[in-house]
Amino acid sequence: MKDRAEPPGSQASEPSPKSHCSVTPDAGFTSIHRAPTSLAEGSTMPEKKDLARSSSAVTSSGRTIDSFLDEAKRLGALQSGAPRARLVFALDATMSRQPTWDLACQVQGEMFAAATQAGGLLVQLIYFRGFGECRSSRWVADPRALTDLMTKISCQGGQTQISRVLRHVRNEASQAPLKVLVYVGDAMEEPIDDLCALAGELGLLGVKAFLFHEGHDPDAARAFQEIARLTGGAYARFDTRASQALAELLRAAATYATNGVEGLTRLAHGSPQARALLTSLTGHS
Repeated sequence: MKDRAEPPGSQASEPSPKSHCSVTPDAGFTSIHRAPTSLAEGSTMPEKKDLARSSSAVTSSGRTIDSFLDEAKRLGALQSGAPRARLVFALDATMSRQPTWDLACQVQGEMFAAATQAGGLLVQLIYFRGFGECRSSRWVADPRALTDLMTKISCQGGQTQISRVLRHVRNEASQAPLKVLVYVGDAMEEPIDDLCALAGELGLLGVKAFLFHEGHDPDAARAFQEIARLTGGAYARFDTRASQALAELLRAAATYATNGVEGLTRLAHGSPQARALLTSLTGHS
């Protein structure tokens, strides 16, 4: 179990594991909440006061989140034009993840660079951390915008919330085509059968999950490999000491999102990471 830290404004007791998404209109940002058991999954919760905004609860941590939300609000609407591939970039932001988060901030531009010639890429950032905090950004098409969002976030102790990420991706994919989920993490602290059920739903919606695993945790490896298998996606390990490895993995995922297996095959000629993902994806070396 990871170290847990309850940020200011969180509820005193943990709610049930069901989830849905509610939009904060004035922030242009989506919070991914757990729903009470009395509500059917996917139904709308009544709007509640955001206790984190209470003046008596504002701390340095609260101000960091407010800055993050303000930055999301500042990003302008995307220009209309040719349809762009959509990719969800989800990261574990619990306490042990700070070095990887910093690395991801540095190399995430590889996704956009890989997609430039194919009409561009829309990316949505999702992170979870602390005591039940799980948030998603608006869709962005510029690596600078994504970097601006990511640099506002610091990692906090907590448990994994992968199921909430998968539910959110399922909801997004049911509204508009979504080709790829990229998830970066090192642990799994949830019932694996629940994650597999959600992964199966993503597979039916045509979402391929690319899971990039830091370290050698066997429970995480087993869960990540099953999620990849059930979605028809890919699994790969990486080491933060080799920063180029994560950069190449992100490039490969974005290439698949915009150009499919054909594009990934071309990239694999010069990239061991792309070649490994292609093998995982197709079953052929």
